[in-house]
Amino acid sequence: MPIMIWIAIIIEIGIQKYLDMAILLAIQFTNAGISFYESNKAGNAIAALKGSLKPTATCKRDGKFKVMDAALLVPGDVVLLGSGSAVPADCRVNGSEIDVDQAALTGESLPVTFYKYDSAKMGSTVVRGEVEATVEFTGMNTFFGKTASLLTNTHELSHLQQTLIRIMFILVLLSVTLCIINFAYLVANDSEVQVALSFTIVLLVASIPLAIEIVTTTTLAIGSKELAKHGAIVAKLSAIEDMAGMSILCSDKTGTLTLNQMVLQDDTPMYTSGETQESILVYAALAAKWEEPARDALDRLTLGSVNYEELKNYEQTDFMPFDPTVKRTEGTLMDKRTGQVFKTSKGAPHIILSLLEDSDDDVCEAVEKDVARLGEKGIRSLAVAKTNEAGVFKMMGLLTFLDPPRSDTKQTIADAREYGVGVKMITGDHLLIARNTAEQLEMGNHIFGSENLPLLDEETKRKPVDLSKNYGDLCLAADGFAQVYPEHKYLIVECLRELGYVVGMTGDGVNDAPALKRADVGIAVAGSTDAARAAADIVLTEEGLSSIIQGIFIAREIFGRMSSFITYRIAATLQILLFFFIAIFAFHPSDYLQPDDADPWPEYFHIPVLMLMLITLLNDGTLITIAYDFAVPRKTPCSWNLPALFLVSSVLGAVTCGFSLLLLHFLLDSWNPNGFIQNLGMSGVQYGQITTGVYLNVSVSTFLTLFSARTSDKFFFQIRPAAILFFGAIFSLTLSSLLAIFWPASDPDGIATEGLRSDMGIFWFIWIFCILVWFIQDVMKLLTFKWMYSVNFNNVTKSGVVELPASAKLLLANLEAAMKEP
Repeated sequence: MPIMIWIAIIIEIGIQKYLDMAILLAIQFTNAGISFYESNKAGNAIAALKGSLKPTATCKRDGKFKVMDAALLVPGDVVLLGSGSAVPADCRVNGSEIDVDQAALTGESLPVTFYKYDSAKMGSTVVRGEVEATVEFTGMNTFFGKTASLLTNTHELSHLQQTLIRIMFILVLLSVTLCIINFAYLVANDSEVQVALSFTIVLLVASIPLAIEIVTTTTLAIGSKELAKHGAIVAKLSAIEDMAGMSILCSDKTGTLTLNQMVLQDDTPMYTSGETQESILVYAALAAKWEEPARDALDRLTLGSVNYEELKNYEQTDFMPFDPTVKRTEGTLMDKRTGQVFKTSKGAPHIILSLLEDSDDDVCEAVEKDVARLGEKGIRSLAVAKTNEAGVFKMMGLLTFLDPPRSDTKQTIADAREYGVGVKMITGDHLLIARNTAEQLEMGNHIFGSENLPLLDEETKRKPVDLSKNYGDLCLAADGFAQVYPEHKYLIVECLRELGYVVGMTGDGVNDAPALKRADVGIAVAGSTDAARAAADIVLTEEGLSSIIQGIFIAREIFGRMSSFITYRIAATLQILLFFFIAIFAFHPSDYLQPDDADPWPEYFHIPVLMLMLITLLNDGTLITIAYDFAVPRKTPCSWNLPALFLVSSVLGAVTCGFSLLLLHFLLDSWNPNGFIQNLGMSGVQYGQITTGVYLNVSVSTFLTLFSARTSDKFFFQIRPAAILFFGAIFSLTLSSLLAIFWPASDPDGIATEGLRSDMGIFWFIWIFCILVWFIQDVMKLLTFKWMYSVNFNNVTKSGVVELPASAKLLLANLEAAMKEP
């Protein structure tokens, strides 16, 4: 479209129509300026956010450790990995041991202990200990870098861009074809080539929806500001439109659906009479250095839950820290109140059971049953034992813990389903834990492992051929997948996209980044890694997932505004283009009765170029206010149904075009004593006022069309317009009316024009005529929708909600049967 306007500008310069050229230039620069400004403003916010997360490393250079940009590391560098620091590259641990949180890479909630010569991966975080390490791999050679290879930009057009391109192609093709025919007809009928060319070019520009990019960009940008108020920064404006049509939301578990924090559970099996959860917590804390900072996740869990007042009654005389060969901790205590000395120990249940005597077989059996029962729910257990007076260890009980869901996750999933969006869990965590989380969140019980999922080609890294054909039913039927790798997440999202669904993905870690990038709507939750933020289209800045539902709500409102505008713009284009095309061929002013004392009327009818440009400027310029209009969001995902949209637009445009041609006939026939105008008791209309009257009719009727288009399948009065749109309309209509009243008597482009102030009867007649046509137009619109719904025209009643095909239901039944087999 910008190229066509530049061509029109060059032609106007060539035929020395400098005023027209100036107006076209103003339109072009306004279009480009607003588009550039609004598109970059939201992107700058996310760029600033990413800049604040620039990774650093403590590296030994010239014999001294100093903080430097992690991007400057090279293999062989010695770095310091300390508690709380991010691992800046793939590093080999040089000595001692550290605990590393790999949740961002694997989805595993508990930290992993690394010993000498183990390799810590970039993107993980040290949670305990301090050690020197040697950099092994950097950049694209790291685990993170190999994952990032899946993030290459495919340069695909968004759904909105594809829709606008199709609409523009159809309208431009129609406009160019009819304008060429118009130009040929004018020249063939002895019109001056310069005048015919200028009128044709400006008619072409007026009929093409110039404001379509400005209005859609402004609407999306305003929506991004509204989302920012709810804690969501939009990196790509088109993601808002994609969110409106999102049918499936895939989500990582750890740190996204859950808190990524171990939380003590109420279920506390006890094996010694008189004990309580509180007393077992005290024994567990006594098997730790409670006066020092917690050394690992289990210490944080225990010490964060215990009553420290109880610990003041004990003095720790000896302590055995966790050792990989022993796999438990042990404290030797003295009770200050009695002087009694005893030991407590905490660790994995099977390790603590080995401390018991053979006579405790019944306790061992009970513990093993409880551990199995809890394991089926995905709940982890920490065994606690204490020595008796004889110095023999006795099992006190099990402390149970789980990474719990966020407080708003369950409601978020329920709200998503209410809006027609299916939610699927995709996690690297254990299958039992995933199923337990899904049960708590009521996500469904069809959670499967990764054994049936495809992988990328080992050499080419390309997706499998016929991905959706072979795996589409599985991806649709499952409520989630567990124990998956990053490429599994990527391929699940790609498979669902191949099936034609608009797919969203939420996540927080490096392992989520490829899927976030591939999804139509990638959403990085608060506290995400830099990799996840970089891959996402939307970044949440507040804890919780409720912003996603608010985003869906806002996105569907925005979609409604864009759909209303595009419907209107197609209708307006068809009205203007067809009106002048038919008028030139079918209405010859010279054939009508005309006053004897006036100049002869022309052979064909058209209006000055300046009037056409004013229609474009006043109407399209004011239409930017539609970005602030009220809209009612749909309860189901939105999608562009172009045949239905063009049908409704065509009806709207055809009604106004047909009645505008009828009004033109009434005005041209006004000198006929038996004509409609004189039968109303009005006198004949001068040709200059006929020209101005047509300008007023086209300007008013096209703008009133917007108020019919904006309410979709409802009457225009059922959804009130926003104040800014209403007053924008009042301004545009008032200005158009004033121009029509006070237009000076002149002959621009050799066409007689004159204001209607000397014949206000015609002015009010045209206004009343336009309002009556508006009512008829709105009724015809509703009848069109009613017909489309009754025959399901082009599947217009499709809700967008995922429906399982018969093949997917059969696969699901087979998988459930296989799971029940022993």
